[in-house]
Amino acid sequence: MTTATLTDSAFDHLRVEQPEAGIFIVTLDRPDKLNALHQGLFDELDLLCQVVERDADVRVVVLTGAGRGFCAGADLETISQLPENTVPEFMRAQERGAAVVARLKRLPVPVVAAVNGPAAGGGLALALAADVRIASAHARFNVAFVRLGLSGCDVGVSWLLPRIVGLGHASELMLTGRQVGADEAARMGLVNRVVEPEELLPTALELARVMAANSPFGLKLTKEGLQVNVDAPSLEAAIALENRNQVLASRTEDVVAAMTAFLTKSTPSFQGR
Repeated sequence: MTTATLTDSAFDHLRVEQPEAGIFIVTLDRPDKLNALHQGLFDELDLLCQVVERDADVRVVVLTGAGRGFCAGADLETISQLPENTVPEFMRAQERGAAVVARLKRLPVPVVAAVNGPAAGGGLALALAADVRIASAHARFNVAFVRLGLSGCDVGVSWLLPRIVGLGHASELMLTGRQVGADEAARMGLVNRVVEPEELLPTALELARVMAANSPFGLKLTKEGLQVNVDAPSLEAAIALENRNQVLASRTEDVVAAMTAFLTKSTPSFQGR
């Protein structure tokens, strides 16, 4: 697959829909396996990220799962083969999977996770890599790895989770591997809000719609600034990046459109220039 846009791309384990301009729903599509991760799905997620990175028509991505699960983590067949893998083989698989999570996190556009059911292990990592998480009341979350005799630190979770819920909550979840329901996830800040199952995609789409109404370059710089400044060594370093981004954005045609719309009380039309 070498196509340049999401609408032209074809996948076996992902379903891509464009409900409206700029907004794409990406559905993990292995419902009979609770959308469990295997090498084919990791490869397609990596390709998806490559396409999003170069497709100027993508403003916001909504990530969800088919059927009753978001993503149950590693496929059972994959897990059963772990003892047979040599250390170098296992390391290569680890590196490939972790690189996909990192690439999803680094996408230049906002990602909204619409978590419709279980998000475990690598599935939790995918949800954590999103910028915002909306959960169905049926959603549940757990780190899972530590329950399989492995370390609880896997595919970026030990970096992502503490930054979202704090070190105390992250330590408990990662050391116990226990499941967390949607309401508890909301209380600890793991998800932004909880809605009834039938409201999950409409809520995620409305949030995506509000994001997509902003200028593409402004969204990109905002996401970049948040990701860099969460670990900024000082307030001064964070402000320096903010100052740079504001000056860059002020030179775009879209900022002129925004200012004109503000003065005329109209709706700006952003072109990404």
